[in-house]
Amino acid sequence: MTAPLDALSPVRAALLRAARASADAVRDRAQADAEETLRSARATAEAVLARARDLGRADGAAEAARERVRAAQDAWAAELAARAEVYAALRTAVHAGVRRRFTEDASVGSLSAEAARKLLGPQARVTAAPAGGVTAEVPGRRVDLSADALADRALDRLGVRAETLWEPA
Repeated sequence: MTAPLDALSPVRAALLRAARASADAVRDRAQADAEETLRSARATAEAVLARARDLGRADGAAEAARERVRAAQDAWAAELAARAEVYAALRTAVHAGVRRRFTEDASVGSLSAEAARKLLGPQARVTAAPAGGVTAEVPGRRVDLSADALADRALDRLGVRAETLWEPA
């Protein structure tokens, strides 16, 4: 019985070789497909990462620009607050100086009353202001020569020259 088996041996061997060759070809194609899929996936991943980096840089640049604007606005607000503080201190000092002048020199009050009468006429009703100086009235007209009003007018006359208060020396 060994003979009939031997007669099929070459057929079996040929079928086995063909099956192995076919399996090898399928495996080689599968391996090539897997490698191509990996290459494609890696390329896609690299493209996605590059795009993400670009977007991140753009977002970072935009955020940096917004931060620069915020910093400039904060600096400007701080400068304006400092200017307001300096101006308020100047205003307080000028008011105090004018009031002190009225308190220390009675002739300043008399000169204010005379100036009010010159502006409104001799019939003007002149009244002493609480912080120094005078106010005067005639029907339809009023003059304020009080210490505070005179100090405010002096500051108003500074106009744009007040800007020199906060300019670097």
